[in-house]
Amino acid sequence: MMRFLKLAVCLLPALAVVPACTVTNRPASHFEPGACPKTSEPIAALKTARCGTLVVPENRSSGSGRMIRLAVAILPAQSPAKKADPIVFMSGGPGASSFLEIPFLVDAGINRDRDVIVMTQRGTLYNSPDLECPELDQFYAHQVSLKFDAPSTGQAQAAAAAACRKRLVAEGVDLSAYNTTENEADFVDLRKALQVPTWNVYGYSYGTDLALSFMRDHPEGIRTVVVDSVVPPDIVNLPWTWPSAREGITTIFAACEAQPSCAQHYPHLLQTLTSVVQKLEANPIVANVPSPKGGAPVKVVLDGGTVINMLVGNVIKAPDVPAALTELAQGNATQFLQVRAAGSTVSDPPEQALGMTHSFVCREWEPYGSPEDVLAAGKREFPDWPDSVLINAPQLPFQRDFCRAWNVPKGPDSQRVPARSAIPTLVVSGTNDAKTGAQWGRHAAATLPNSTYVRIAGIGHWVIAQSPCAQQIFHSFLDNPKSPDVTCAAGTRAAPFTIR
Repeated sequence: MMRFLKLAVCLLPALAVVPACTVTNRPASHFEPGACPKTSEPIAALKTARCGTLVVPENRSSGSGRMIRLAVAILPAQSPAKKADPIVFMSGGPGASSFLEIPFLVDAGINRDRDVIVMTQRGTLYNSPDLECPELDQFYAHQVSLKFDAPSTGQAQAAAAAACRKRLVAEGVDLSAYNTTENEADFVDLRKALQVPTWNVYGYSYGTDLALSFMRDHPEGIRTVVVDSVVPPDIVNLPWTWPSAREGITTIFAACEAQPSCAQHYPHLLQTLTSVVQKLEANPIVANVPSPKGGAPVKVVLDGGTVINMLVGNVIKAPDVPAALTELAQGNATQFLQVRAAGSTVSDPPEQALGMTHSFVCREWEPYGSPEDVLAAGKREFPDWPDSVLINAPQLPFQRDFCRAWNVPKGPDSQRVPARSAIPTLVVSGTNDAKTGAQWGRHAAATLPNSTYVRIAGIGHWVIAQSPCAQQIFHSFLDNPKSPDVTCAAGTRAAPFTIR
């Protein structure tokens, strides 16, 4: 680990004549201009971006410790008549690489008339350190061949977590420092280092947890906030995942019922799903499926837990769900098996830094919901499903065992306080979102008196990246935060369903 000598650090406040000096044993946070990272796939927008690195303490609560480096890119506005106040983007995950999401931001026109500041959150790809977990990446690739809900699967996951943790700690990583409190402080330091007087905050998924916490704890310099696919910091925990799953999945079913052709071909979808989950949990399908990248066939196990997690993860797109689910109930598992087999490959580099992901989850989410709470929440939403499915939070199975292996301290209760703020806020939810149900956007808006809440029909997770209507509302809100034009939202509809 790098050692730092005690230095006299002088800060020059705007109204001070003499610098105010304090003694610390590490350098102050600062920005270093530099080249943009070389990404695995070329990102066109980086060719015109201004890049650099924000250097910050790994753990601000300790009196000493190493500094870490966070990659930053400033994407120029597309319009020559750009607005003075930029947008700062807060990515999801937690653990997703913000840089890999730049093409989605540009395609959605987020930088239409404002610069967009993209900083890779601590511990993610293109940073130092990068909390990759190849041990977990390999486990999840192998998991396609395992029964999703088997205790042995949970034990193997915990063993992979323990191996990753051991390696990262040996490299000098302080896993307890990868949390929302430190993440917020990084963005505070970023605004100051870039000398941005006022900016607009845009977060999606976990980035909404971060953005809501940021506006609650550090409102200085924030003109507006946009939260998309909302994770309220006062609510998020493992049981919270079940009502989101129910809302997103059954909304797709209701949209099918509203389309006569879909309703005729694929009736009673909730009963169909329940039957599928019960049957496959008792007798999983095991099949050898052609590898998506060639080579030997992939063994795939399809049980009830796998099906639910595939639906929540939106790996089968909403227009195909009624047909694929009905075919599965009739014994044709082709689409589910092929999509599941794709999970046997590991992306290079990994799109998500799982060490960062689970440092957040185990500190801030998992302690606030026991396995018994998860089971009770699942039973409220899907009372006829097997306990072996309902005991595991969607997308976060066997998390208690995992977090025991990961061994980070529980976060402070102050992190679970709702955002109460008069800052103008746009709250956007998609009706098909089974990860962060639309109801949670309304929940977050309830304590934000100057908020505008919008539901976009037929869209799942990360709405603004997918919906032209949401993109129009986004820019209308930035131009007129007190009275944006949201009329297009009422006309959004689910896409036509696939009929086979």
